[in-house]
Amino acid sequence: MTDRQLLLNVAYRLLGSYHDAEDAVQETYARWAALDDGQRQGIDSPDAWNVRVIGRVCLDMLGSARARREQYVGEWLPEPLPDAASDPAERVTLDESVSMALMVVLESLTPAERVSFVLHDVFGMSFDEVATIVGRSPDAVRQLASTARRHIRDRRQAAEPDRSEHARVVAEFATACMTGDLQTLLPLLDPSVVAVSDGGGKARAALNPIFGAQNVARFLLGLMNKAVDTEFSFEPVNGELGIVARSGGLVYATGSVGIRDGRLTNVWMTLNPDKLTKWNEALTAQTIES
Repeated sequence: MTDRQLLLNVAYRLLGSYHDAEDAVQETYARWAALDDGQRQGIDSPDAWNVRVIGRVCLDMLGSARARREQYVGEWLPEPLPDAASDPAERVTLDESVSMALMVVLESLTPAERVSFVLHDVFGMSFDEVATIVGRSPDAVRQLASTARRHIRDRRQAAEPDRSEHARVVAEFATACMTGDLQTLLPLLDPSVVAVSDGGGKARAALNPIFGAQNVARFLLGLMNKAVDTEFSFEPVNGELGIVARSGGLVYATGSVGIRDGRLTNVWMTLNPDKLTKWNEALTAQTIES
């Protein structure tokens, strides 16, 4: 049986949702189980076979996800992941390919572009192999990956800072928010900064993006004023330092940022409780056991 973590790594990068990635893994396992012994013996590499299958499963799910997200309440963000899971088999490896900045841009690609880019550029599959998944010629897949790569480069505009610089800016940003000082916060924000919050209709959040340093700063400070009985901590979110908000021991929000030239260009806040289950599963398990 193919390593579950490998399949989760592929599926999360393709779907942006841990819950959907789990569903894709289960569907892949079901298709393997449906093979008879003769069919399995004819497969030289079960790992390669399962990766191809999960690629097809995710391609289909991406198509239906677009329709679902049109009905989503407010803005949709990729599901943020903590640094570790209770079970190693359930962990998604966190590296630059799952930074929130990249995951958000991946959402703007077509399903075929996303599959082609992730499987080739992130997982090193050949264009011939990817072609069998997306149902295009190898040359067409090469073009899809190139288009995706160009789109990602254009959207991100500049190289992300290294992790130490990222952590420094996040710490300064959090301190400015917590002190409530507008004049300290404003210089940390790019003039064209955009803040997006995802409540999914299940938590209070801005339904539309907020643009501009003044508007974003006032929005953030307004949130801080309402954050009573909240504990804030610096923790990795999708492998990069972010801000995590807890109340009563439970995570109710995570924050990630995009940075360019030492200032924040993006603020991504996830408040939809359905997207925070991985953050709270350890505490939930302790509660059930007690």
